[in-house]
Amino acid sequence: MKVSVVVCTYTMDRYDVFTEAVESALSQTYDPIEVVLVIDGNPEVYERTVADFGDRESVVIHDNEENRGISYSRTKGAELASGEIVAFIDDDGVAESDWIESLVEVYETTDAIAVGGDVRPNWQGDRPNFFPEEFYWLVGCVEPDFAEDGEEVRNTYGSNISYRRGKFLAVGGYDPNTGRKGDKHLQAHEAPVGIRLLEEFGKGMMFTEAAVVHHTLFEYRGEFRWLLFRSFWQGYSKRVMDLLYPDAPDDKGDYLKWLLTDRVPRRVEGLIRSPSVAAVTQLAAIGAFTGAVGLGYLYAVVTPDLVEKANR
Repeated sequence: MKVSVVVCTYTMDRYDVFTEAVESALSQTYDPIEVVLVIDGNPEVYERTVADFGDRESVVIHDNEENRGISYSRTKGAELASGEIVAFIDDDGVAESDWIESLVEVYETTDAIAVGGDVRPNWQGDRPNFFPEEFYWLVGCVEPDFAEDGEEVRNTYGSNISYRRGKFLAVGGYDPNTGRKGDKHLQAHEAPVGIRLLEEFGKGMMFTEAAVVHHTLFEYRGEFRWLLFRSFWQGYSKRVMDLLYPDAPDDKGDYLKWLLTDRVPRRVEGLIRSPSVAAVTQLAAIGAFTGAVGLGYLYAVVTPDLVEKANR
């Protein structure tokens, strides 16, 4: 089966890492494959991309007429693609060479309609001592106990996610009102697709540990203030998703239960056995990030016309 890999970008500030993402897609062991590059309304980036990749075989390059956001761009990439499978990687991700091969193996051996894999952190500086691995999801990476290999989940993270293209487009692709767009903070744009696939086809996404993408984490993503800000808007986004999809499975509720009944008690026990500054600060960070998520959710609860504002 032919696979189309979609990579979207929007600014020259990320061009170097975008190039790494594209090269990792072009270096896959799997064939047949095409790479679809969607530039989100930036002629300078588009011209540079055409100069660097325009003569590569099986590369499609498109520039949106204006900045439309990551969700619109990814759906546009799927529309331009010709593969039976469409796979997405962030412009700051680097795929291992057998990434697509590992995803396709699941499609060929199961009746999966969507498959996602492992996203591992690639810190550009030292990993902050206070940062707990339970909150890797804040930076788009897979946290411990996310899922068993071969388990069905609602969705994996955006830098390592794929669908049968026909099914993806049949449910409308990504909602253009969610995801990164300028200063807009509404997140969780993978979740609505997963929810609509479950509603329409009764199937979720298969998780495979063998398909690996490394997510480049710039130093600012290790700043405590940025992580608090990110946590707040994750809580806000969770409330929007609850209003838009009230009957959807409560993945975040399951996560909170796991965090408070499993991971926190383990950390407290470990701290008692072997006290350390890092252990104390990570436990405190868990409390701070959880509180920020809760504040974001409460802020959304008291925000008038929340869904209307999110859709602007």
